[in-house]
Amino acid sequence: MGKMNLSELDTELTAAEKAEIEAAASLLPAFDDDSPEMTADMLLQFRKMPHPDRKKQTISLRLSPKTLKLAKAYGKGYTSFLSRLLDEAINDETLVRKCL
Repeated sequence: MGKMNLSELDTELTAAEKAEIEAAASLLPAFDDDSPEMTADMLLQFRKMPHPDRKKQTISLRLSPKTLKLAKAYGKGYTSFLSRLLDEAINDETLVRKCL
């Protein structure tokens, strides 16, 4: 689950709503029989579910040292970043023509 800031909400909140959200942010999770704390063994049972529309192929691609260095600067997952970047770029006709 991701986090978001109150400033990212689309609607205006009342002062009472903001106070309630800010107070809730500092609370610890409450575990019970319906929602127990996850043990290491329980967490190991989770598996990443494949997305049916994401059938990526592995390829070899030659990049300039400068481009590779810039991509790696984005940190872990830079290959996924490059894939998304190419997905966006290949659909931009102006950019494609510029690179041909």
